[in-house]
Amino acid sequence: MMKAQLIFAVSLAAIFFSGTKAATFTLSNNCPSTVWPGILTSSGPPLSTTGFELPSKASSVLSVPATWSGRIWARTQCTNVNGKFQCQTGDCPSGQVPCNGAGGIPPVTLAEFTLAPNNGKDFFDISLVEALTCLFRSPHNQPMVQVKGSDGGVIACNSACLAFNQSQYCCTGSFGTPQTCPPTNYSNFLKSQCPQAYRYAYDDKSALVSCTGGANYLITFCP
Repeated sequence: MMKAQLIFAVSLAAIFFSGTKAATFTLSNNCPSTVWPGILTSSGPPLSTTGFELPSKASSVLSVPATWSGRIWARTQCTNVNGKFQCQTGDCPSGQVPCNGAGGIPPVTLAEFTLAPNNGKDFFDISLVEALTCLFRSPHNQPMVQVKGSDGGVIACNSACLAFNQSQYCCTGSFGTPQTCPPTNYSNFLKSQCPQAYRYAYDDKSALVSCTGGANYLITFCP
């Protein structure tokens, strides 16, 4: 079985500093081509941008309120045709480079943050629940899992829930609790390829990371 051939991933490194008023998020694009980060605020003050262009090998620094909660993702293979901005992965349906409050449409891999809640800790995870923007060969690499771009090439892989729409993969119905929705063969395979990622609805124990509030973060695309 081949290891994953990553065309997009997110790496997070916490860098600790004193003070809890605001965090610094550094977004770094190590991919060979441009990505367009999207940002969606779930709670707390919104950030200064909801989406922007990040060329290959470039970085951008954002100031993030200490009580912020939200998600960040990369949009790839984007075009602007007749004034309408669209992306083949992670598109947010704003029609513009800023997402303007819209979330990313699968396939999309997410970096999710909750900064300094009541117990003074930050929490973050890398989520593959809404698809995986990497290519790999596995027993599960079926046409229903593959997401193809406009040129017919595979650009991402659906989550098992999106691909098969079955309760055992979506943790719904009789599988709607942590006890009745254990990891599947598909999510276990993802774990072997992306060990730090959040694979399915109840993957908290192995994928949710916490650290002392007041950290700064480095988010690297194509680490």
